[in-house]
Amino acid sequence: MLKDKFISEILARRGELVGKKVRVCGWVHRVRDLGRIKFLVVRDRTGTIQAVLKKGETPDKAMAAAEDLRLESVVCVDGVLREAPTKEGVEVKVESLRVLNTPVEPLPLEVEGSEKALLATRLRYRWIDLRNPRVTAIFIFKAWVAKVFRDYYESQGFIEIFTPKIVAAGTESGAEVFPVLYFDKTVYLAQSPQFYKQFAVIGGLERVFEIGPVFRAEPHHTTRHLNEYHSLDIELGFIESHEDVMNYVEGFMVSLAKRIDEEPARRALETFNAEPPRIPASGIPRIKIREAYEILREVYGKEIPEGEDLDSEAEKLMGKYARENYDSDFVFIVEYPWKVRPFYTMRKDEEPQWTRSFDLLYRGLEVVTGGQREHRYNKLLENIKDKGLNPEDFEFYLDFFKHGAPPHGGAGMGLERIVMQTLGLGNIREARLLPRDTERVTP
Repeated sequence: MLKDKFISEILARRGELVGKKVRVCGWVHRVRDLGRIKFLVVRDRTGTIQAVLKKGETPDKAMAAAEDLRLESVVCVDGVLREAPTKEGVEVKVESLRVLNTPVEPLPLEVEGSEKALLATRLRYRWIDLRNPRVTAIFIFKAWVAKVFRDYYESQGFIEIFTPKIVAAGTESGAEVFPVLYFDKTVYLAQSPQFYKQFAVIGGLERVFEIGPVFRAEPHHTTRHLNEYHSLDIELGFIESHEDVMNYVEGFMVSLAKRIDEEPARRALETFNAEPPRIPASGIPRIKIREAYEILREVYGKEIPEGEDLDSEAEKLMGKYARENYDSDFVFIVEYPWKVRPFYTMRKDEEPQWTRSFDLLYRGLEVVTGGQREHRYNKLLENIKDKGLNPEDFEFYLDFFKHGAPPHGGAGMGLERIVMQTLGLGNIREARLLPRDTERVTP
């Protein structure tokens, strides 16, 4: 019963397959009953194709099986591929129809046009919403972005690692962690693979990357936040400064833009009528946050006090500035204030209130955070104390730095945010198969 070809492959090879037997398996997308003739549109994840049954030509067993077909019934059709005046240019003349399963109750959500329903309803019945080709395209594109990420960093000598998601302490300066009862002690779900990326570099792997889930116990109710998402992380040793890390982040984004004509990406962009990401030949612009304060104040009348982080409005305005002045969908904001960065961030020796760190904004939304890490044990100890944290809580982490740690840095990139910004989705939950937020833990 295993189908040997996806519908897209049949259509791509229609020239050589016309007149030959094919098997199509999927869901009944549409039914048109004209009495003596039935037209079924069958859908799999790659597309749709019409199958035709006609009394007197189609075997009685197949005609009987088609009598009570309902939308979203699961079927396998065997027949001969022939030319037809359909949008695909071909159809299947049915010889055999097997109904593998059929709905036992009315559909709570129509597959075709499900994107018009309330998002809460779509997520409640996500297994049905996912069958919508428009929704399917999101996740095929998301898988493609992850593949480009892996391809690029492997080509640059990075090694993929797989780090624990149960950790002894949070990686950020704050309490936004999910506690977990772990036998007789309390541990936490990892906010990021930060400590273990550094561990791998210090341990001698030198350049590493990971694609994995991270967890943030932040009670946000916005269109851009999730409590669980997938992060694309890198870390590399023997750097001169945070600029080296930015170069590798930019390299991935350039690779993404160059490969955007590949089929999964092209299909998604066409589906959502989205523009490919723009990066100027001169590269992604890099603007120090102190300059960004001035731009926001003088160009847009937006006041951000010096030493503070950019809010979402400021990020959107800097994205607008990058498009209008650099023809770029991306802009690096560099040298964030120490007060808004985690304790492991390297401070500028000559200006310790500023850091060797950056964010990358994509169409006005932060999608990457990174920088150089503090690799000097005594300085790291000072940083922890300066943040009001207890060094004893980070003893296991501090141990990494006692036996020779090279200068290093890295970045974390939000996979769902990259997908959302590329396709122009209205809510980050659309880019997550099963979103987890403050209200949702099922399905």
